Formats: sequence, C-alpha cells, structure tokens
Amino acid sequence: MTARPISETVASLMSRAKAELTELVAFRSVADPAQFPKSECDAAADWVAEALRAEDFQDVALLDTPDGTRSVYGFLPGPADAPTVLLYAHYDVQPPLDESAWISPPFELTERDGRWFGRGAADCKGGFIMHLLALRALKANGGVPVSVKVIAEGSEEQGTGGLEQYAEAHPELLAADTIVIGDTGNFRVGLPTVTSTLRGMTMLRVQVDTLEGNLHSGQFGGAAPDALAALIQLLASLRAEDGTTTVDGLASDAEWDGLQYPEGEFRKDAKVLDGVELIGTGSVADRIWARPAVTVIGIDCPPVVGATPSLQASARAQVSLRVPPGQDAAEATKLLTAHLESHAPWGARVSVELVGQGQAFRADTTSPAYTSMAEAMRAAYPGEEMQSSGMGGSIPLCNTLAGLYPEAEILLIGLSEPEAQIHAVNESVSPQELERLSVAEALFLRNYAESKKA
Repeated sequence: MTARPISETVASLMSRAKAELTELVAFRSVADPAQFPKSECDAAADWVAEALRAEDFQDVALLDTPDGTRSVYGFLPGPADAPTVLLYAHYDVQPPLDESAWISPPFELTERDGRWFGRGAADCKGGFIMHLLALRALKANGGVPVSVKVIAEGSEEQGTGGLEQYAEAHPELLAADTIVIGDTGNFRVGLPTVTSTLRGMTMLRVQVDTLEGNLHSGQFGGAAPDALAALIQLLASLRAEDGTTTVDGLASDAEWDGLQYPEGEFRKDAKVLDGVELIGTGSVADRIWARPAVTVIGIDCPPVVGATPSLQASARAQVSLRVPPGQDAAEATKLLTAHLESHAPWGARVSVELVGQGQAFRADTTSPAYTSMAEAMRAAYPGEEMQSSGMGGSIPLCNTLAGLYPEAEILLIGLSEPEAQIHAVNESVSPQELERLSVAEALFLRNYAESKKA
C-alpha cells in the first residue's frame, strides 16, 4: 500500500491534533513541586491516560515511580504473532523561565508565523500527539499491524530517574521488539533524521562555605574570604580560556565522524550574537555530540535588586555535565566531584550533592528497524533520504531499556529541530513536521510488521 492514504488521513487529523496539543500544553506540568503544583503533572498524566483509553488501549495505568512522579502506560494488542513496538514520549516540561520574555503565554498554544508556540509543544507533548496521529492513521487504513505499548514519562526533564528505576523493578512491562523514542528531532526542518547517539549527563549541586555569617564588605572586605567569589573562581576552573570543558581526568578531544554541522548554520540556530565567538575547539559536531560539556545552570546568590554591601558566607550552584558516548557517566560524576572538591580557593569548604545521572547512548543504525524507518521517511519526505546525527542532550531511559532488552532495536525521532528552541523561551513546533513525522511513524510500523513476516 502506498503512502498516499496514510498521508491524507494524517492531514485530515491535524485540526484535532492541534486542539489536543492545546489542551495538553495548558497543563503546567513541570515535575518540580517547588516551582509548580504537583496537581498540574497529575492532571496531565490523567489526560494522557484518557487519550490512550479513547484509542482502545488496554491495561492503562498510572505508574507511581520512585521519584514521586507518575508515568502513564498502555497496551494495544495487535494481530497474532505480530511484533511489539514500544512508543515513548514524556509529558513533563521544562519550566518556562521568564514568562514575560515569551511573545505569547507559555502554556497557551498559539499559532504564529506558521508554527505552534507553547512550552512542551515540541519537547515532548508534541511527541505524544505524534504517536496518537500515527496510530489513528493506521486504524483508518486497515488497522495497526503490530502490538503497541506506550509509555509517557512524568519526570524526564528533571533527570531524577523515576521511570528508569520502575522499569528495572518491572522488567517485563516495557519489553518490546523495537522501541521508538519520540523525543529527539530532525537536523533541521524538512530533513528526516534519526538520532544515533545521545550524550549522557550528570547533575551536581555544589556549595561553598567560608564564613559563619555574612559580613560588611567595607569593614571586612579584602581579607575575609567571600564564598560567592570562591564559587565563581571554582566554577571558572571548569573551562579553559577558549571555553573547552576542563574537568581533571576527563578526556575532551574525541571527534565526530558522521553528519557535520556547518559553523554558520550553528551560529544561526544558536542565535549567537555578532562578534561573539563560539567556544571550544574542533568541529561543531565534535563539540556538541562527541565531547563533554559543562554548564552552570543556576547559582544561588543575592539578586542585584536589593543587594547589600556584604560578603557572602555561603554560595551554591547547580552544574550540568554532558557526557558523550564512550565515557561512563558514573566515572564522570566522580571526576567532576573530585575536581570541584580540589579546586576551591582559600581552603573554602566544599560540599557536593548528586542530583541526577544518566548514561550516554549509541544506537545500532544497521538494524532492520532502521531500514524500515528509512523507507518510511523517504515516503513521508519525498526527495529526501534519512540522515543520522548525534544529539547533545540526554535521555537516560535509553540505556536502561538497552540494558533490559538487549535484543530490542531502538530508534530516536522527534519534533525538536533547531527552530523549536526547546528548553528556551518561545518554544514551538512545526505543524508540518508533526504531520510528516506522524506519517513516517505510521509507515514505519507498517513496514516493520511486513519485515517481520518475511
């Protein structure tokens, strides 16, 4: 059967998809009760569960994971002896950051310039809608030819590992022949892409203490050690002058041998200001897909407004380290911890707390499932061939699933192309990409079922 019926069906479902994504984006489902009420995540989980029930999924369940969040599971049985495919997405989102910087409200899906704007529109509530569209299209064109499991995670953005721990304790639950992770994206709009590698991550909180209490900067400044100054100096030790990550003992010279990322395109995608240099050495692809990268993602210190002339007794930061394939995240955590503990100036006291950790991932792009996906993407994107790229972000669940189900093929696709600006203000999704990737996923499921019969 050709792609035409599937593509026409998906096109006819797009208005419904927009209405559903509008409802799902409206939940302020940041999995951090210190920022948003837990009830927002619970409501989003309930919405996802009801959506699965409406599509005749069985055994729909809200799974209470060890980190205090909920993942949503459902099973749709296919024909006898059909393979099983697990479809993954997550309904939790990054916080909106400065809501005043959004052109439209972050939790109201808004159409503008041919895109749909809203927190989670691409990462990854749109991924869940993509799965629904693909399944609906198949139902309308002869039925779903495989058994389908869906898992929608509730704390992926926090990196707290709830679903990984739950899966390890219930290894039969997510077992599948092939797993489609709907949480990455095309290299750019219109270029069908599977993600072949993911960097792992470790997240640490580091606190520096130097005084029993804050002091007057005029009376004591110049001799008394300021914890904030000590923290700044400590954090600066994590980068060389050119911006290369420099954690003692951690290699930072690997090279990427696949699809390259032209520097001009990267500057445009990253919106680097004119005259500002990129950091690090090597190709852009080396830096973002093959090498570690440290980022200070938050600092607890007095804000400028209301600041007093005081020396700070304590200061705290949260540090993220992206770990490329080939490097062990647990070992990287030890090295980063040791670096922070040994580089504090003036004998300042340093304490380090592990917040989250996940291993890097490398897919087997020679597997039969990739052949089926390449055929599907060729049909969904006429004139384009499927590309394979790395991704600098982390999906810790991938390695958990690979460890639990070593025979399963794992593919990574999704809606988070550069224009989506995931994790930033004004996140958006391209409805054209949502439509084409839904077609591709539907065709993949059909192709994969046929390949298993051969």
